[in-house]
Amino acid sequence: FASLVTHRSRNLASPIVVCTGGGHGIVEAGNRGAFEAGGKSIGLNIVLPHEQQPNAYITPELCFQFHYFALRKMHFVMRSIALVCFPGGFGTLDELFETMTLIQTGKSRARPILLFGRDFWEKLIDFRHLVDMGMIGAADMGLFHFVETAEEAWARLAEHYGFDLPETETGEFADDI
Repeated sequence: FASLVTHRSRNLASPIVVCTGGGHGIVEAGNRGAFEAGGKSIGLNIVLPHEQQPNAYITPELCFQFHYFALRKMHFVMRSIALVCFPGGFGTLDELFETMTLIQTGKSRARPILLFGRDFWEKLIDFRHLVDMGMIGAADMGLFHFVETAEEAWARLAEHYGFDLPETETGEFADDI
């Protein structure tokens, strides 16, 4: 997915820079995908006593070390144009729910939230049950989208931001009056 985003956004006015937690596993794959596609990527690493060394694929000048989760999440949310979640543990859930809550309450601008792997997410979280119990509104189901492939995820981003729209042909009728 990171490779596809890097390739497809290369010619945009503002190319997309992949940003991950900077560690290993799926986030390393994100940094590596951008690296191998010739793009830059950011790593927002967290200092933990038992893990989390920055991976080798982060653009060196874009590798940042954080001591506090709250500040790290703030930077993720401030700078992101989307949140892309792959199956993960408590850290992934923390980032997902905080981002959804900030968007739901209007404390952060809306952005696509893409959940890779519907089976995983629906088994983990029964969103429909939250609606049925009145814990969230039915409209909150629109805060996120399940995706299965990198192409499907790109299509959601492109639809939201208009990345794949053809350039407009303006003429005399487009002039401001």
